[in-house]
Amino acid sequence: MELRHAALQVLLVPEPAAKAAAVVALFEASDVRVDTQAALDCALPLPGRPPRPHLVSPAQVPRRSPFTAEGLAALLHAVAHIEFNAINLALDAIWRFAGMPRAFYRDWLRVAHEESLHFSLLVEHLASLGHAYGDFDAHDGLWSMVEKTAGDVTARMALVPRTLEARGLDATPPMQAKLRKAGDHRGADILSIILRDEVGHVAIGNHWYAWLCQQQALDPVLHYRELAQQHGAPKPKPPFNLEARRAAGFTADELQALQI
Repeated sequence: MELRHAALQVLLVPEPAAKAAAVVALFEASDVRVDTQAALDCALPLPGRPPRPHLVSPAQVPRRSPFTAEGLAALLHAVAHIEFNAINLALDAIWRFAGMPRAFYRDWLRVAHEESLHFSLLVEHLASLGHAYGDFDAHDGLWSMVEKTAGDVTARMALVPRTLEARGLDATPPMQAKLRKAGDHRGADILSIILRDEVGHVAIGNHWYAWLCQQQALDPVLHYRELAQQHGAPKPKPPFNLEARRAAGFTADELQALQI
């Protein structure tokens, strides 16, 4: 089995539970090799996804209060949707970008595996609340940035894991506080698992972004600004989880630039 070809096939799987299970099987397989140089192509629409949830613009996704049963389920559904997209973006990084060190592909397989576990935990919890993935509308902001950066691995590392996913480091603690206040301690505990693992995922993005900048003799802070402007990346908003961001490998210069 070749990892990058297999990752593309899993990315095409539309059914979420089947995709998550396929990722786990790929991660646990003992006979996987990596062809780092193969130039792969795909004529099919990506990613494979179910007919629901219905995708709308971010402005059309209503804000929900976790202090109602429906609002709590909607909030957890939004997180589940992020985790499902995160599975897809990790798989996309594996198959799409040739010529990276072998460790790059292994890193993103680990990310896909952990995101699959997060998604499964959230779906199980949603079921305990009488809901399923697909019950609420969602937006496609995360995958939109994956598409914008499809031709540039440096931009992908800069703007997906260390920008969009890093926002989760900031947003998760306040969300946990809301869930606990609403009495959903199981949901808050799942978010603790997600936050712990997401620090590692953002660290992987930071590592490979720094490596790519070094290879190209680019200043990481200046080049990040150029990429963010070029691709219309959202500017991170405070409050920032500086402790988690430091643990994820953001430098002092990057954290200072973040707050300007």
